[in-house]
Amino acid sequence: MSVHDREIAARRHRVRRTAPVERLTVARQTDVPFAPSLGSTSLGRAGGSGGAGTWARRYLTRVVALDFAVGVVCAVVATLLRFGEGPSDSYRLLSLCIPFAWVLALAMTNAYERRFLGVSGEEYRAVGRAAVGLLAVLAISAFLANVLLARLYILILLPMLLVGGLAVRKYMRGWLLARRAEGDLMQRTIVIGRADAVASLLRSIVSEPAQGLKPVAVCASGLDADWDATTALEGVPVMGTPRDALAAADLYDAEVVAVASHPDLAGKSLRRLAWALEERGIELIVSPGLLDVAGPRLSIRPSTNLSLLHIERPAAARRSQILKQVMDRSIAGVLLLMMSPLLIGIAVAIKVTDPGPVFFRQKRVGVKGQLFPIYKFRTMVVDAEKRLADLAKKSDGNGVLFKMQDDPRVTRVGKILRRYSLDELPQLINVLFGDMSLVGPRPPLPREVEQYEPDALRRLHVRPGMTGLWQVSGRSDLSWEESLRLDLRYVDNWSPMGDLHILIRTFSAVVRGSGAY
Repeated sequence: MSVHDREIAARRHRVRRTAPVERLTVARQTDVPFAPSLGSTSLGRAGGSGGAGTWARRYLTRVVALDFAVGVVCAVVATLLRFGEGPSDSYRLLSLCIPFAWVLALAMTNAYERRFLGVSGEEYRAVGRAAVGLLAVLAISAFLANVLLARLYILILLPMLLVGGLAVRKYMRGWLLARRAEGDLMQRTIVIGRADAVASLLRSIVSEPAQGLKPVAVCASGLDADWDATTALEGVPVMGTPRDALAAADLYDAEVVAVASHPDLAGKSLRRLAWALEERGIELIVSPGLLDVAGPRLSIRPSTNLSLLHIERPAAARRSQILKQVMDRSIAGVLLLMMSPLLIGIAVAIKVTDPGPVFFRQKRVGVKGQLFPIYKFRTMVVDAEKRLADLAKKSDGNGVLFKMQDDPRVTRVGKILRRYSLDELPQLINVLFGDMSLVGPRPPLPREVEQYEPDALRRLHVRPGMTGLWQVSGRSDLSWEESLRLDLRYVDNWSPMGDLHILIRTFSAVVRGSGAY
């Protein structure tokens, strides 16, 4: 435990020794909830080794240093490839300026914005904007100075800077996630709101350590009247009601205050809280209570007296659907041609090792509840469906889906095919015919759909896919609730670019073979 953590533990111990009603009044500054003060009196806020922003400084120091190194390498490589060892003095000077200009361009496009670090795709988009911006500056500067820049120099330099900038962020994000998985570089977080909403938000925060939030205290309303110093929500100590949030933030030297959806924490109260936290240098994040609605669908609609959160419809525009179908069928056709030798080899292996048909054909439920025949390589014995009833009680599935890790019906070749999802390759035919998509929810059986609750029926609003969020997040290891949540998240937030991202992640999931049985 660091010196800073021991100091916080000592403060918490001193406060908890007081009576429950009095334990936070020692740090409360005013009787007006969330009222800002003239100057911060927060405990240990200024300059402490564990103060707000420490992790961001460590992260940014490495990112800026790597960006500068990328600028140096790219400038040297572009100079050598274009001019060899004899560039003119003007290009020597330009190459010396490139690393500084690259870091400045990244800073101007918010690539170093703290709120995006490690958790947002905005980091990557900023790199693209920086490359375009640097190109514009070089072009305008050359025009004003009446100088002709070597085109090959620019064509080598800018793509290298772009790739290098993306690689730096990919590497640093992996470094950050590895540290956070060990509990390091986390932001101390106070969660406030109604008890039930706070508990739900705490579960979400704890399940995603990559967000970098470490709940250290809760300020919740709706608790029993006899709560005391031992009360906790999801294992996090309760330090008062929402009006005690500032006192708790001071006590724990918090870096973030997270507000769960709460009718009393809106309007003036939320604005006062934001002002008070601003004085202390503490971040404020607000959970709007919208489940699995991705950022691209959210935008702010300003009005005279307040800002409205506008939620766009899922990507159901006709052009997006057409683009998805064109992409699906084109890729499916190319993959069928490229993999035809592999498909023939698998078919021969199945036919030689086990009597029976090569393909397994089964009715599945598609978009809008329409039935279609799905095609797979046969991985089980011929009478597998008849033996299902005898194995139902031994299911390793999740109540709705039947799964069994050591299913005796699976053939020797079938085990290999299932391990690497090769048995699903014939579904490219379904994609080519338009019954399925490359990316989408898992195609369910009719008997599974009969058990669906109303929410689960929303899975049928889009075409089922060969892969999806369920495929890259654990496959058969997921519970039914987790599988359903991922499928509904996809239905509500799908986009053509999102499909490409899932396809790339699928390759890694298939190679690992985790959850495949």
